Amino acid sequence: MSKILVIDDEKAIRNTLKDILEVEGHSVDVAEDGHAGLEIFDDGSYELVLCDIKMPQMDGIEVLEKLQERQPDLPVVMISGHANIDTAVEAIKKGAFDFIEKPLDLNRLLITIRNATDKTVLIQETKTLKRKVSKAYDIVGESPAIVKVKEMIDRVAPTEARVLITGPNGTGKELVARWLHEKSVRVAMPFVEVNCAAIPSELIESELFGHEKGAFTSAIKQRKGKFEQADGGTLFLDEIGDMSLSAQAKVLRALQENKISRVGSDKDITVNVRVIAATNKNITQEIEKGTFREDLYHRLSVIIINVPPLSERIEDIPLLAQHFNEQICAEYGIPPKVINPDAIDELQKLKWTGNIRELRNVIERLIILCDKQITGNDVKAFAGPAF
Repeated sequence: MSKILVIDDEKAIRNTLKDILEVEGHSVDVAEDGHAGLEIFDDGSYELVLCDIKMPQMDGIEVLEKLQERQPDLPVVMISGHANIDTAVEAIKKGAFDFIEKPLDLNRLLITIRNATDKTVLIQETKTLKRKVSKAYDIVGESPAIVKVKEMIDRVAPTEARVLITGPNGTGKELVARWLHEKSVRVAMPFVEVNCAAIPSELIESELFGHEKGAFTSAIKQRKGKFEQADGGTLFLDEIGDMSLSAQAKVLRALQENKISRVGSDKDITVNVRVIAATNKNITQEIEKGTFREDLYHRLSVIIINVPPLSERIEDIPLLAQHFNEQICAEYGIPPKVINPDAIDELQKLKWTGNIRELRNVIERLIILCDKQITGNDVKAFAGPAF
């Protein structure tokens, strides 16, 4: 059950609440005023606070504000026998979970406490899931090349600057894009990814900007595009070098004017997105060939982050191998395998044309095919494309 703090200047109320809540299985501490309540709160770890509004020296609204500063997610239930609707509204606006009038209705009180503690559990579960997701997208490595990338992310992420991420396939360009979003002020808003190479050229405009019903044969209903879906957040255009010239023109307009129009409509829709793009192509060469717009390139490349191939960060292979070992074994529900030093030596000798993605696949293959230990001979036997 929950650990609850009761702050009320009426001794009878404090003791009654303590007795009732302890019968329900909760652990309860009490305080006779706001100052004492804050001191007790700072010394403990509470999942819920019940706080009276009318108290001497420091009223409940001030206590609520100070509790919010200490622990923003903490449910605080305000109670009072002298309050009016304005006081209740003020308490809710300042972050109170609920407001209950005296004399207290026992059933309502217990339901409110249950709802508040359920909310606390959900918040904790959400934080745990976010940590797991963040761990899945870790940028692993301590080589100078990857440290430079991490430093660039930390510097650029809090800004609104557009970023072009370059590098070969499999180097982790998507991870860089995700961390630019995670460390930005837009983190609470959507991160929407579009793989421009995976969408046929005749459909890319509909995918990005949406379409109206009847705009083309298969448009049986109105559809929002990725720009609208990412409104307020981040739009990641992966493999931008494969985008058609007509779609490039519309993307350029969206970046210039923060407006788009759906396919089949002449109505402008205002959007607020931060665009991050990535490519494995040499965009300068694409511009010379006439397949990529130079003006769009300059719009996208306010900041350029180049993600190095694995061949330029061989010293990171031990960390990456262990990271994938733990991650994959956790997914399979088995203990991590032991990767012997001679196995690491053999991994570092290989030519990683597929970069990080290829390394992960090899580690997964070794985990499946090897016993508890992965040896150098195992790497020689199973790491090649035709093992």
